[in-house]
Amino acid sequence: MNGKDLFFSQQNMNLLCRDEACAVYQMKNETGEGTMTYYQVFPGIGVMYNDFHMAHCPSRTVEDNSHTFAIHHCREGRIETEVRNGAYMYLASGDIMLDGLSTENTHCSFPLSHYHGITVTISVPEAEAGLGELLSLFAIDLEATLRQFALATRPFIMHGNSAPDHVISELYQVPEDMRLAYLRVKVLELLVTLKTVDPTTLGVEHPYFYKTQVEKIKSIMAFMTASPERHFTMEELAQTFDISTSALKQCFKGVYGTAIYTYMRNYRMDLAASLLRQTDDSITVIAGKVGYANTSKFSEAFKKVKGQSPLAYRKIKI
Repeated sequence: MNGKDLFFSQQNMNLLCRDEACAVYQMKNETGEGTMTYYQVFPGIGVMYNDFHMAHCPSRTVEDNSHTFAIHHCREGRIETEVRNGAYMYLASGDIMLDGLSTENTHCSFPLSHYHGITVTISVPEAEAGLGELLSLFAIDLEATLRQFALATRPFIMHGNSAPDHVISELYQVPEDMRLAYLRVKVLELLVTLKTVDPTTLGVEHPYFYKTQVEKIKSIMAFMTASPERHFTMEELAQTFDISTSALKQCFKGVYGTAIYTYMRNYRMDLAASLLRQTDDSITVIAGKVGYANTSKFSEAFKKVKGQSPLAYRKIKI
């Protein structure tokens, strides 16, 4: 077992296949599965394509190394990470997060049950030992990058439309036969581009949410989705779960990326779409199952979310 196989094995991931350019690792648990496609682009520098369809990962094994950092880009979905002492932070679609291994999370989950993105991992001593002349040619100082973004203290998050976002977004559309060479060029470009970032103006101050809050919000979500035919008021939920309405609103959006009523509307329409595809229930019956006593109001809501009426959707999906 080589070093990378051992590392991924410690993260509860098994090797699926390998060729000269990359290795594919898989994780499975009771909530689903996920894969990481790993490219060793330079000594000490790797690029991972992450595709997860699961609710959470097992706790990670992380060695204490303040001279290693990662650059994460969320393309789709949402990732929950523990940053310190039970405080959680959320990475949304379009976000880039830099974090040092000294602040690397040991808890990782996916509130929307899927996550797709890219991670660039950099071991500073190994990269500098193997790439000293190349890094000097591009005036890249990896230790300076750690200091620039203060990664020893907390993660640093940027939202889309930044120069790094433009560079990293190009990594998703590379022909397989030239991917490794392309990754080498783009990783260097990314590291150069990071030098142009002013952390005081570009960073996004994402709020922390603590474990007790997050657990209540997840219980509220499970409570509502278990009874989609019922419409709960914010006050009812706040009283039932002993949380203020303001904290409920803020934390729910922080965890799931959308307002609580928007989340439930979309959940109900996804459930209705599934029932339209998989059952012979009438539209009136399905409307009742997702909380609509009025069929016309259900049809209006369904069309707003899915782009067509329930009847048209059922005809197309049969």
